[in-house]
Amino acid sequence: MLKNRRMEEKPPSEELKARLKAARQKLWNQQMVLKEHGLPVIVLMEGWGTAGKGSCTGQVIQNIDPRFFRAATLEKMTEEEKRKPFLSRYFAQIPEAGKFVFLDSGWMDEVTGLRLHGKLNGKEYEMRLDSIRRFERQLTDNGYLVMKFFFHISKKEQKKRIENLLENIDTAWRVNANDKWQNKHYAECMEVFDYYLEMTNSPSSPWYIVNAESRKWAELQVLETLTEGIEIALQNKALAVPLLQNVFPLVKMPRLDEISLDRSVEEGEYKEEMERLQKRLRDLHNRLYRKRVPVVIAYEGWDAAGKGGNIKRITEALDPRGFEVHPIASPEPHEKARHYLWRFWTRLPKTGHIAIFDRTWYGRVMVERLEGFCSENDWKRAYNEINEFEKELADWGAVVIKFWVQIDKDTQLERFEMRQKTPAKQWKITDEDWRNREKWDAYEEAVNEMIQKTSTTYAPWYILESVDKKYARLKALRIVTERLEEALKA
Repeated sequence: MLKNRRMEEKPPSEELKARLKAARQKLWNQQMVLKEHGLPVIVLMEGWGTAGKGSCTGQVIQNIDPRFFRAATLEKMTEEEKRKPFLSRYFAQIPEAGKFVFLDSGWMDEVTGLRLHGKLNGKEYEMRLDSIRRFERQLTDNGYLVMKFFFHISKKEQKKRIENLLENIDTAWRVNANDKWQNKHYAECMEVFDYYLEMTNSPSSPWYIVNAESRKWAELQVLETLTEGIEIALQNKALAVPLLQNVFPLVKMPRLDEISLDRSVEEGEYKEEMERLQKRLRDLHNRLYRKRVPVVIAYEGWDAAGKGGNIKRITEALDPRGFEVHPIASPEPHEKARHYLWRFWTRLPKTGHIAIFDRTWYGRVMVERLEGFCSENDWKRAYNEINEFEKELADWGAVVIKFWVQIDKDTQLERFEMRQKTPAKQWKITDEDWRNREKWDAYEEAVNEMIQKTSTTYAPWYILESVDKKYARLKALRIVTERLEEALKA
């Protein structure tokens, strides 16, 4: 996309001035329409060092109300960020509906830099490119406008700019070691940049190559392309997104009504086995921390199935400094205004730590599906998006354990009634619980579909038979310890 590319020439001065004025006004007018329609916009500014990405961003944002945008420069990764999945710091940056975020360098700069400096081998690099393609497609599928600009200048122009900046004590700070390295290795960088642009160019989030030899001309190219992209996105906002076929290996799972719920355990055996398993888990947690293995444990299940008690028996065996339990309720307004996975990406553990989710991202294909909180296209698309999300976690090195806590309808009724009669437990029962119970059959069908379509080899579902809560607790502990032992042997 870069090599031998014939760049569009700068227009005459008067034409440039008139087009700039029109484009700036158009963006100013669009921002209110964008806000009204809830269109989130991500503008990614990539390109050569000293090509003018930052100054162009500064000019463009002058045409937007400060309440509607955020500009971010993603500096070198912190130690905390290095212990999270590759995409997590970029997912954290995505804007709310109706707002802009401008990123001065982002995921392209990071992965091409690692590749150029030999910190990613060929296989690792291709995996990162796969992650980026999925990330950008998920954003556009979920209603984001992703505008990607690459600021292109020649080797000669880059060298001249570096020298000019270094001559002035007040601008020398703007030149960093990487800018100089790029210029010295311009041809090598060109090869890597060109391949990256080709591999991540798509109809839904294409690359726009900006001729950055002139700053005003670069600004005009960005403004005209951005405003045109907003215009098209607003026109296409109501269009349904094609569903993708699952490409991930699945584990065959039984339907819920095929699962026997008569499993139980004697009190004496329960206490003895609980003590043994918790001791084993405690030892494993220390080794997890030392080997920096992250763990994500996800709990879903029927109301009153015993998720809370199950989680408690696991956390009793863990060092409190090394885990966090996330009770997931209805999304807050700022969460609802973003991609539905955003609130989970931002709660992931760092390496060596454990995150336990009490309710999860599977709400998309259960509650949101059945209560009409998202469109049919949204929840049907989510199976594949969730498999992709969990694949990112597995590729990062996380142990992903997913539990469905299963009871029958009669057991749930018995537990609901007991909660109502027990003052200390009345807070656990709500009108919503009773309403959901009325939709038991519809929920069961949704859960069956969810388990069949998202039980992958790298993140399988485990069914916990929980009519006898003690049995379910021991089974969960056995599965967790077995999976952690398996991971630590690898």
